[in-house]
Formats: sequence, C-alpha cells, structure tokens
Amino acid sequence: MKNYITVSFLLILGMHAGAANEIPTGPSPQTTSTTLMYDDFCDTCGCSGNGGSMGFGTGLNNNFIGLRYITQRYQSRDGIFANSPWIDEHFNTLQLWTQVPLGERFIVNAVLPYQFHSREFADNTEQHIDGMGDATILGFYQILKQTSDSIISIKPQHTLQLGGGVKMPTGKFDEANLEGSVNPSFQLGTGSWDYLLAANYGITHRNWGLSVMANYTIKSKNDKEYHFGNQFNYALNTYKTYYFGTNFSLTPQLGIGGEYFDKNEEYGLEVADTGGNAFFGKLGTEVNYNQYALGVSAMLPISQDLNNGKVEVKSRFSVYLNINI
Repeated sequence: MKNYITVSFLLILGMHAGAANEIPTGPSPQTTSTTLMYDDFCDTCGCSGNGGSMGFGTGLNNNFIGLRYITQRYQSRDGIFANSPWIDEHFNTLQLWTQVPLGERFIVNAVLPYQFHSREFADNTEQHIDGMGDATILGFYQILKQTSDSIISIKPQHTLQLGGGVKMPTGKFDEANLEGSVNPSFQLGTGSWDYLLAANYGITHRNWGLSVMANYTIKSKNDKEYHFGNQFNYALNTYKTYYFGTNFSLTPQLGIGGEYFDKNEEYGLEVADTGGNAFFGKLGTEVNYNQYALGVSAMLPISQDLNNGKVEVKSRFSVYLNINI
C-alpha cells in the first residue's frame, strides 16, 4: 500500500506542475541544464542500502518530470583475508523523478526508484534482487531566485536554496543479505525513515554556470535493529550552454564531488568494516530540444576508502530523459 501512495503522490505533483506552468518554446538559462546539477550520488557505496537515491543540486531551477537510469559497479572482498577473492556487484536503478513549484519561493523534488541489483561470487554463482527502492521527497525554499528577463543574462544571476526532506522505507531490507558479505549495501532499501538537510548555491553569467551542493542524511534504526551510518554528500559543477537556434542547446558539464559515511550499527554495536569516503570526478552533457532534455554523465573515483578498503567503487553512469514543465 505504501508504494501505491508514493506513486500517486508523484503523479499528482507532475499533473499539478503541468497545469500551472506553460511548456517553454525555446531554451534559455531558466529552462536548460538544471538536471545536470543533480549529481549521481547514491546511498550505496558500501555504507547504506538505497542504491540510487537522488543527489540534490542546484542550477537554473527549471521544473521537470522524467526518468533516469543509474548503473554502478562495485567490487567487495569475499572473505576476511588480504588474498580473498573479489565479488563483482552491479547496482541498477530506474527513477521516476520530478521537480515542481509550490508558489513563488518553494519547490519540491521527489524520486521514486526501482532497483535491480546483481552480484557474482568467486565460485561463479550469482545473486539477484529487484523491487521498489526508497522514495525521497525534499522541499526547498529559494532564498535567492534567478530572474527570467533575458535569454542570456547580462549580469551574474544567483540562486540559493535551503531545504529538508524525508526518505521513506518503501524498499525492502533483507537481513539475509548481510550474512557473509562485507557490503551491506546490497539491499533494495534501508528499511528506515531517514531525514535530509540540503543546501544549494548556483551562479550563472551569460551562458556559463557554476553550482555548489551539499546534503546530509540522518538515518534511523530499522525494525531489524540495523542502523546505516549517516551520510554527507558534496559537489561542485561547472557548465557552459551552447545555443543553436531558438529551440536547441547543448550543455557540457565538468565537476567533482564526494561522499562520507559514518559506520553502521547493529543492535547498538558498531559494525566492523563499514563507513568511509569516496571522491569522484564527473563528466556529463545535456541536450535540450524544445521542452525535452536528454542527459548523460559518468563518474569515476579519484580516491576512496570504503569499508576499510574491502569495498571499491569502480564506476557510475547515468542517462535521463525529462520533460521541462
């Protein structure tokens, strides 16, 4: 029942935005590139269980509804020894996501993920799990808001947003997936109600832009007495938009970002070989045609120390198709 409630909420948000906003007829700094600021930061990373939550960024604050696919590749040690074999893990997430306005200053971000994960053990056996992930809803108040008086702003335009939200336990948490694995993230969800604080800042000048984002997730204990560690994400992105006519634009993006995880706890005791950090480089691009936006991005680790070195993130890749509303 909770899954149907979440789906209905997302659809209502999308219909509300569609009725309240005209679809733009051409690209402008107010209707392009925003989704490039949504970083592919996820609650996996060997330290949580959401496998593809939304990263909250800033940019030009266009409103949209769309689909995004995220794939991540990890390796974790199948054993306690230095020469223990590695497990290949693939985390895949398909997200229904949206951003809609509520009045002049408030905006709402929402994500509903569907997960399908797999891993291959040293003996060539495989494990697969799939199902609904944890839905996330986040509200922002826009302290500074960009104006829309020109296609390319003559003066620098600033955006500042502060917000908070909740991640709901709509994804299944399975205790059996904790046994014999150093990566407790192989889950569909955390099984807990988690709470988010977020801040975004963006500046654009002519067709250049820069954004800075940070968010902190406070995680609670689930009904299985397992508590994933709190999580901190941050990112800096730069981009430039190239316009080709009145209804087509291309926006390459370059960025860096990082993630930090506290250690997990079970029955109030710290879980060994959990927690850590990772630092990434990111390259992406977005193509806008009329009200449609197609984007791709790739993230590669620059440095990392996850689960005491027993989990390694290899790569992340995402692609999305949005309708600006």
